[in-house]
Amino acid sequence: MFGGITGLKDNSGGDWGERMLNTVASKTIRHLFTQSESVEVNVRCFPSSKLLQGSIDSFQMSGKRLVIKRDFGVEEMSFETDAVSLDFSSVLKGQLSLKQPTQAVAQVILSEADLNKSFKAELVTKRLQNIDTPALTDLSGGEPVSFTDVQVQLLPNNQLRIAAQTELAEHGVVPISMTATLDVERRRRISFKKPHFETDAVPESVRDISQKLSVALAEILDNMVDLDRFDLDGVILRINRLETQGNKLVFSGYAQIEQVPGSN
Repeated sequence: MFGGITGLKDNSGGDWGERMLNTVASKTIRHLFTQSESVEVNVRCFPSSKLLQGSIDSFQMSGKRLVIKRDFGVEEMSFETDAVSLDFSSVLKGQLSLKQPTQAVAQVILSEADLNKSFKAELVTKRLQNIDTPALTDLSGGEPVSFTDVQVQLLPNNQLRIAAQTELAEHGVVPISMTATLDVERRRRISFKKPHFETDAVPESVRDISQKLSVALAEILDNMVDLDRFDLDGVILRINRLETQGNKLVFSGYAQIEQVPGSN
């Protein structure tokens, strides 16, 4: 019964078993994204008879213009696993179930537009609204402070410019402008180092309070992006390095995959 799965070739010369696995994997991975322009999957397995034991040499995926959880855009994403041990019976059911964990090297590219859209996502805006830390309430006369209209511009050498504003009862709308350097801590947290207040971008009448607000905003951002806070259903992500390249932010790292998300 299973001999044909790993032995038959289609008219294009491809192995039927690999094609079936590619189809199942593509369907599973597409369901992880709210939207996707393209998702391509390639399974390497030689000899193909190893599929019967669920052994795969590597598993490659590449996607373009992906949207995660409706609000978080990704320009490009790709990964390639080490050898994978699958439960082959799950493939016949249209699912992917790992016999044991595997690792994958990964690259994620975000555009400047993706980053700015993410600052409008509810998951992010709620971290920037109604903040009542003593440092901020002292500036606002005891009222919670909200940072709005956040815009980022990617700069060379892993820097970015951050513009935002807040409204205070005694000062009205106060603009904020600063630069910071992006870095990676413990392979899981994106930190905003060396915040530098841009004096000339803010009216002189509110520069003093704007500078104090920029320090507070930098601290909030510095503690916001921690991969351990994102439950990816059996996938642990780690970043080895990041780099700004024009209007793109490129992450390189790896994933420890305990189970294929959404396949159970």
